[in-house]
Amino acid sequence: MSRQSTVSDDSVPNRSSVAASAGLGVFAAAIGYLLTYLLIGAEVRQNLDGEVASWKGVAWYFYEAHMVDIEATRQAGSFGGTGILNLIAESNSASADVLYVLPPLVLFAVGAFLAVRWETTDLGDAVMAGAPVTIGYAVVLGLGAVVAEANTEASVWGIETTSSIGPTLLPAIVLGGILYPLVFATVGAAIATAINGQ
Repeated sequence: MSRQSTVSDDSVPNRSSVAASAGLGVFAAAIGYLLTYLLIGAEVRQNLDGEVASWKGVAWYFYEAHMVDIEATRQAGSFGGTGILNLIAESNSASADVLYVLPPLVLFAVGAFLAVRWETTDLGDAVMAGAPVTIGYAVVLGLGAVVAEANTEASVWGIETTSSIGPTLLPAIVLGGILYPLVFATVGAAIATAINGQ
């Protein structure tokens, strides 16, 4: 007679729990973006003045809050240049510096939620609860970096000018999409697990 497992469906980790963690990674990215919009949206709309969609401008702040560079490239005929914008540092909003804290807090909360939900009791389970958040988060930040790029073209006195502004793709995926959730969601799960074990 085979022995039946006594582990409940809510315990960590199996394939469905990895998928749930990845789904919460998508949720965490969406919540972080929405909170960024609430904090800085008015300033973005005022500064862009309809030249670029405000949701893209807010996305630039969201990526910069993950320490991802926002790159501006301009080309006029055979002359061009690239620069890095410092949106948060140059912001007039009193709440702009709070943006740096949002991604870690949201990811920490998601990791802690998963550990509490699955009643993790050891560090290995905490890592298995928090680390897969990276999957969903990286997908959102990778795709978001592509769609948040704004491109414009114009012709002045017969000279073609082009410009683009957007997050740098590789840092958006590696730094914002992988390292941030891997660290903060896992730490949140580990701390919640330590509290669960008391």
